[in-house]
Amino acid sequence: MFQEYARSEHPLDIIERLAAFQDWTFSRAETDEMSISVSGRWADYDIALTWIEDVEALHIACAFHLKVPQLRRAEVLNLIARINEQLWVGHFDLWNNENAVIHRQALVLAGGAKPTQSQCETMVNVAIETCERHFQAFQFVVWAGQTAREALDGVLFSTEGMA
Repeated sequence: MFQEYARSEHPLDIIERLAAFQDWTFSRAETDEMSISVSGRWADYDIALTWIEDVEALHIACAFHLKVPQLRRAEVLNLIARINEQLWVGHFDLWNNENAVIHRQALVLAGGAKPTQSQCETMVNVAIETCERHFQAFQFVVWAGQTAREALDGVLFSTEGMA
């Protein structure tokens, strides 16, 4: 049974304060939609946040500027599948309209649950960190012609010992 809950604060208000505190460029043209621009180590990230009232979920989509050419599409989808197998939070998608890779996740706040600042901050940070960790793998597949396995091996290696 669907029941509306009165919220003392809109969930995006918390994200807006976080963006202002971090000195990120952001805009909120609609009550339930917000966009943030964040400069990372490897790329600039466009983050879209949407409050979906009917399911009481805060959705985040983090995209980076890397267009996937048709010839590399199948290998990028293979890479996405390999990465998604390893992720505990969120997942990557290939956005068909733009041929762009996005990382998506949602925070479900059913029953009128109130998001905390920590939850919202973690949600945004996980999106950015996940994109930062895997951005080069997508570049290796798109621009260097590597396979998904080669690209992941190249970015997820761990150094042992000391030089």
